[in-house]
Amino acid sequence: MMPFPGGLEALPNGTLIAAVAAAVLYLLLLSRHPTWLRTIVKTLPAVLLAVLAGIVGGPLLLALGLAFSAAGDALLSREDDRLFQPGVLCFLVAQVVYAVLFYQVGGGAGLLTAEWLRLGVAVVMTVSTLFMLVLLMIYVPASMRPLIFVYVFAILAMGLAALTLDSLWVIAGALLFVFSDTVLAIEKFLMPAINPLRDLMRYVVWITYVLAQLGITLGFVAP
Repeated sequence: MMPFPGGLEALPNGTLIAAVAAAVLYLLLLSRHPTWLRTIVKTLPAVLLAVLAGIVGGPLLLALGLAFSAAGDALLSREDDRLFQPGVLCFLVAQVVYAVLFYQVGGGAGLLTAEWLRLGVAVVMTVSTLFMLVLLMIYVPASMRPLIFVYVFAILAMGLAALTLDSLWVIAGALLFVFSDTVLAIEKFLMPAINPLRDLMRYVVWITYVLAQLGITLGFVAP
């Protein structure tokens, strides 16, 4: 069953399927040397989800967050140290945009203390994120610390804002985003350069990232 009215021929359904297909295709290219084809394929899922948001009349901020995510995907796909900080900056903007969107439509910060489950998730996420921040400030090169510092607080704000919504799709997507970025940070900054787990972690990062974007998008645009 398709998430939107109509069958495969319906434009929203076709766009969603194309985004998922591109994400799966990138799994086959992930371990290969960076090429422009690999960059295009990596960028397509977020681009197509942004298009989907536009097609079905989703929030402008959702499409904007996906667009900045796509830009970040493109930059980070080149695996060039000179493009890493611009790529992180794109995702920083995406996290801020998502946080603003979630706060606008959410039930307010009071929900985090009104319900024990939300409060528990918020506390665990905050403590674990701040612990990761301390580690990163030790191991990240000094030139990158300001950007990483701000980014960590941006994604924490995004995750906490998501907990003020009633959509389980969005909450799950936000938590997966935090998890994906945590695994990425461990793989890039905290693990030895030669470690057999690094390749596996890159697959985990991509799969959880794509599921995060899908969850956030469908939480706002699915009927």
